[in-house]
Amino acid sequence: MLLEPEDGALYLRNFTTALTRYATDAMIESRLPDILNLMQPLAHRKLDFEEFCAAAVSVYQLEALEEWEQIAAIAFDDFERAGSRAISVQELAEEMSLGPNAHPLLKDWIRSSDGKLSFLGYAKFLHGVTVRSSSSRPTR
Repeated sequence: MLLEPEDGALYLRNFTTALTRYATDAMIESRLPDILNLMQPLAHRKLDFEEFCAAAVSVYQLEALEEWEQIAAIAFDDFERAGSRAISVQELAEEMSLGPNAHPLLKDWIRSSDGKLSFLGYAKFLHGVTVRSSSSRPTR
């Protein structure tokens, strides 16, 4: 009942409640609580099914797939075509709820040529504030 659409849309708060109430050991081991915390800003937004699915995908789970590099590259290409824009280090830090001490790290995520996120910055942004310090991902 919690997962039924309201007004033709899904609400993340209902999904979160259902998953929290019925969490299994496997769900907890797959970092479900961390994923739900990262999605918290969407809790009261109305999402269509595609938005909901995109928000529910865990980057950490995708990285376990052999085709992760291809998935990330295709997603980045779509992002470049549809939504990429110039962003300042300050805006990026604000978007990630990070303070000025993170600015030197975030500066490396933005291409100097056009002020947009690089592939490396895009991939790290998907990870959120739990960014891993090392990455074998190529930059674009």
